[in-house]
Amino acid sequence: MNETEGGKQRCPQCGAVVRLYRNPLLTVDVLIEMPGEGIVLIERKNPPLGWAIPGGFVDYGESLEAAAIREAGEETGLELEELRQFHSYSDPQRDPRGHTVSVVFSARGKGVPKAGDDARNLKIFPLHKLPEKLAFDHAVILSDYLERRRKREA
Repeated sequence: MNETEGGKQRCPQCGAVVRLYRNPLLTVDVLIEMPGEGIVLIERKNPPLGWAIPGGFVDYGESLEAAAIREAGEETGLELEELRQFHSYSDPQRDPRGHTVSVVFSARGKGVPKAGDDARNLKIFPLHKLPEKLAFDHAVILSDYLERRRKREA
């Protein structure tokens, strides 16, 4: 018997009552710049649809950096150079599937980009010509990134 009541659940094997915790899920996103071309975005093949910064969920036992490198490789086929932590985003409404917290990295891409894994399509967008339909809160992330780049270049 699997009873859930008031944030507690009875173990089906031993009958002990255990407390259930609802925690946000941890994700990474990687702003990948291709020198002289722009930023790599993927078109998602699964809901929520739209263009997105490559990324995904961090596996148990995996560092944030390892997850960023893995996700970028799976979705774009690119190797990453100069991987740096950019910012974290934690708005509980940022992902319509549930509460996630994303640690966003920036990097330079190396190789030939190719859509893979959860990507229907992949495109390099000039930074001044980003698509309108972006998934999640990626419009906010890209805006923050562009603002930081402008300040660095000023």
